[in-house]
Amino acid sequence: MKIETAKDLEVYRVAYKLAMRVFELSKQFPTDERWALTGQIRRSSRSVCLNLREAWLCLVER
Repeated sequence: MKIETAKDLEVYRVAYKLAMRVFELSKQFPTDERWALTGQIRRSSRSVCLNLREAWLCLVER
């Protein structure tokens, strides 16, 4: 398989699945934590994929 984008990387696919799992689990957090803790956890889990994509772009632009 030819790797053309960051989304083709195994690490990206695993990180994406984990981010989706974190999102689903965070729905079960207590109501008083939904806006503070939940938002922070969701953003941090998504940032892994975003950082991988950014790193990929830096490598491709070389």
